[in-house]
Amino acid sequence: MKNSLGPDAMFRDGLSKGQINLQQCDDCGKSIFFPRINCPHCGGTSLTWQPTSGKGEVHTTTTVRRRPESGGDYNVCMIELSEGVRMMSRVDGIDPHDVKIGMPITTFVGDIDGAAAVLCKPAEG
Repeated sequence: MKNSLGPDAMFRDGLSKGQINLQQCDDCGKSIFFPRINCPHCGGTSLTWQPTSGKGEVHTTTTVRRRPESGGDYNVCMIELSEGVRMMSRVDGIDPHDVKIGMPITTFVGDIDGAAAVLCKPAEG
């Protein structure tokens, strides 16, 4: 996926199409997140976009407390994808207090305040 958009815009464009893509360095083969113009591992500038496996686990988690009339509590977590990158997200579909470090997750494109975002759900099985 090469075009005139910057790396962050390319990532968000993918999300708007329901795709979670990561950059991969053609020189060292490592996946990259946050989107960049060069590889933070080897300095390479040949980066291509690849779809994620959608698999990962919760690396850290916290519960944000809100009044019920404001939507109630929710979690914020750092997830580590099987590609080796970490990103902020949240686990939907379960009580925020039940999200645990090491919990296997599956990613999907959801919506936060009207914007496409990477969200998670507990992995099946």
